[in-house]
Amino acid sequence: MNHLDLLTFARGSALNWALIIFVAGVALRLFEIFGLGRKADLARPRTDSPGSGWRTIVTRSLPPEGMLKREPVTYIGGFVFHIGLFVAIFFFAPHIEFFRSMTGLGWPSLSSALVDASVVAAIVALAVLLAHRLNHPVKRLLSTFGDYLAWTLALLPLLTGYMAYHHLMLEYTLMLAMHLFSVELLLALLPFTKLFHTFSVFISRWYNGDIFGRKGVAS
Repeated sequence: MNHLDLLTFARGSALNWALIIFVAGVALRLFEIFGLGRKADLARPRTDSPGSGWRTIVTRSLPPEGMLKREPVTYIGGFVFHIGLFVAIFFFAPHIEFFRSMTGLGWPSLSSALVDASVVAAIVALAVLLAHRLNHPVKRLLSTFGDYLAWTLALLPLLTGYMAYHHLMLEYTLMLAMHLFSVELLLALLPFTKLFHTFSVFISRWYNGDIFGRKGVAS
């Protein structure tokens, strides 16, 4: 199979299967979460705290008081990575065109230079976070294969996309195919790895905030 055929396969059948697995996997995991149900809370709410769930989504997305000073690498690196990844996915012109072709929705893109800088920042942040994990005795002890798999799945699309854009290492058509395959691997495995927190993190924060609000506990 030549490079063009490989790219055609990556843009066609491979992408279709990755999207099917992604959608089915996310639907299954969400069904499992909501299927657990929630026991009826028969106690009278201690406070009337409307919107506590939504408020907790915001407050838990910010570093707790004092933690930014204690764990600057974790919080700063995490914010840089997530912002850089978000910019790369949703504000790079070719990606927007892909979303437009899939959904009919489009929006203005950012300059390629700004997106490129965001990708570099995200890659550097991932490297720093990995080094920090490997050199932190507690985090290294608690880390599992799943943590390193999630790190690899997050890195590969950024790295291969950067290399394809700058025509580095491999011939452009082949590197673009590698980029698409890395994205498809991410899509297929995301529902079954720790990367599923992309969806579950906001659900769990809302749930905890709502429970805390009924109990009159600050969240």
